[in-house]
Amino acid sequence: MINDNFAIEVINLTKIYDKIPVVNNLSFNVKKGEIFGFLGPNGAGKTTTIKSILGLINKNSGIIKINGINISNNGKEIKKNIGFLPERVAFYDNLTALQNLYFYAEMKNVKQGECANLLIEMGLKEHAHKKVGKFSHGMKQRLGMARAMLGNPSILILDEPTGGLDPHGVKLIREKIKDLNKKGVTVFVSSHILSEIQAIADQVGIVNKGAIVAKNSVSQLSNELNIKPKLILELKEISDKVIKSLEKVKGVEKIKIRGNKLEIICNAEIRAKVVVAIEKAKGNILNIQTAEPTLEEIFMKFTEEK
Repeated sequence: MINDNFAIEVINLTKIYDKIPVVNNLSFNVKKGEIFGFLGPNGAGKTTTIKSILGLINKNSGIIKINGINISNNGKEIKKNIGFLPERVAFYDNLTALQNLYFYAEMKNVKQGECANLLIEMGLKEHAHKKVGKFSHGMKQRLGMARAMLGNPSILILDEPTGGLDPHGVKLIREKIKDLNKKGVTVFVSSHILSEIQAIADQVGIVNKGAIVAKNSVSQLSNELNIKPKLILELKEISDKVIKSLEKVKGVEKIKIRGNKLEIICNAEIRAKVVVAIEKAKGNILNIQTAEPTLEEIFMKFTEEK
């Protein structure tokens, strides 16, 4: 029976190397049309999982489905719907950027007319006829993204897509992912740059020691861990009187001083009381901000050694 809701289904996946399970009975799914962040420490099994999904390695056991179809029986046909950007991109250095894309377009049975447009989209128009051997790492990464988009795949699997890119390149990849997702493309992205994942992902899955330890939206995971937002107040001056006044406010869990800023962890409903307490202590508030829980905090909680 085909499930129309999921673009990727991983069911009880196990992969063993030298008698050690690198991926151990791993199960998760990615809904069609979502951006899914796949996270984990080094050696957690991320790359092995990705290679298994793509059929690049033989799994020991488990089932992997793409758009509801088992890849074991229909791997070649299924891969036509997937664009892949590996962590380490490789091209023919003696060919130009355009010639490289022509080669992969022919392999995917895609019209060559797409290639020039993709180079423009990825900011490589002026380098189309330059040999890739002369490209910087960032330029090769952009070319890798162009290659992944050949043929308008319905699923993109991106392994460290912004690794080694300058801020302009990072922004370009981020905006391209968002744009493709708006058009209905499912994006499965693995990255160590957690702030980038938090900025784009609908759901995140955290894997540790070959098993999924968390899967949900960032906000839901922060609620699950009871990680509260921080109230950040910039004061003209932080006096002992201000600190003592804050310590008397019921519900203030933690106060941290950073220069002329106070970072206060407390429930949202007592923020007004915090402000009143500072003003009563003659504190001069210059600015107030709220910092939501970060994916880094969530990641560290779920992957820390017990």
